[in-house]
Amino acid sequence: MAKKLGIAAIIMVFIVVTIGVAMAEGKGNARKGKYLFRKTCRSCHMEGGSAKDLSPVSKTQAEWQIVFDNIGKLECKDEWAKLSEKDNLDVYEHLYGHAFDSPSPAKCK
Repeated sequence: MAKKLGIAAIIMVFIVVTIGVAMAEGKGNARKGKYLFRKTCRSCHMEGGSAKDLSPVSKTQAEWQIVFDNIGKLECKDEWAKLSEKDNLDVYEHLYGHAFDSPSPAKCK
């Protein structure tokens, strides 16, 4: 009986860990996203740049979601195409996670 309970407990732990890993896999790395945003986007999206000044607090989380849902319609879609899907997810995580209405909005650009 104890052996069956032990096996059941091990299976439950395995299932919980597997679900946790699967859920975490879909999220990007905000720190890497901040680096990529500065490296790839800031040269144009800054005061005096060729595009509108832009930072995470320029939009709400809902507005960032709309931007990323329509990324193929942006004027700079060719620049986005150069980034991998993972890099795009990292930039999204940075911008969305530090949006104007987020729990931790960006304090500086």
